[in-house]
Amino acid sequence: MSITTVFDKQTTTTATIGEPPVGEVAGVGEVAGVAGADLRQMKPLPAWFFAFEGVFGGAYDILKANPDAWTVLIGLALVNITISLTVLGKRRKLVRAMLKNSRTRFIAIGLIALRLAVHLVLGALGAAVETTTGHLLLAFAMTGITVALLWFDQRVTFRALGIPLSR
Repeated sequence: MSITTVFDKQTTTTATIGEPPVGEVAGVGEVAGVAGADLRQMKPLPAWFFAFEGVFGGAYDILKANPDAWTVLIGLALVNITISLTVLGKRRKLVRAMLKNSRTRFIAIGLIALRLAVHLVLGALGAAVETTTGHLLLAFAMTGITVALLWFDQRVTFRALGIPLSR
């Protein structure tokens, strides 16, 4: 079940006097294949973790600026995988839930479309990005946009599931 279907379900609130209401989604046992109780215990992924994905969001322009940077990108991919499997291993369920979310896929497709649109529009205006500085600026912008969107997607996912963000 995707997160968007959670919004379509009716919610029921159970509370007694003096206690804050606790919302439950009626009829939903799992979200994206992960038990809701398991996700409620999760802490949000740190913003620095999204920087790895951000670098890959700007990888095209990084490689255009310096074709030899592919070795650094491969190294960062290995570090990302290592951190994902060790330090953030307990949060794999959260990562899986986010990856199965259609909004996260929309962000990935949107970033690719943004990349193409920027290059096409600048090319059509006669201001195609051809310099190293231009590619680095565009890579920096795409990295920032990627980090911001993934961080925002995580916040929306946590709020939709009723998981507190401050832990």
